[in-house]
Amino acid sequence: MGARGLRNNNPLNIRLSATTRWQGEVRPSQDRAFCQFESIAYGYRAGLKLLQNYRKLNGCRTIADFINRWAPPVENNTSGYINRVCREMQVPSSYVPDVNDRATMCAFAAAMSRVENGVPAVMADVVAGWNLL
Repeated sequence: MGARGLRNNNPLNIRLSATTRWQGEVRPSQDRAFCQFESIAYGYRAGLKLLQNYRKLNGCRTIADFINRWAPPVENNTSGYINRVCREMQVPSSYVPDVNDRATMCAFAAAMSRVENGVPAVMADVVAGWNLL
């Protein structure tokens, strides 16, 4: 059956929102909590766009800032999430990613997808998402 995020073509597990409608999003979603996308590329596009907005609109700077917002400690093992993403990317939690750099952001999204779904991301899918931005 596979991980929920992959079944929904939503590899970063973006929650449904009454106010946000993503490009490529399927509505109504069959999942009551999380978005569904018409392809995995659109799922990655939404995740990448959201991360870019975390910098522009919410002031997130470091990997730790992003993950603390993405996966808050009230419902996640946030420190474990940060450690795993940083290990995958081979950077410290204080690393400040360039949100406009394809290689950096695709590596970031791929690492987050691995945490969210338990399997390595297909990098061609992540890049396809970046190319939709």
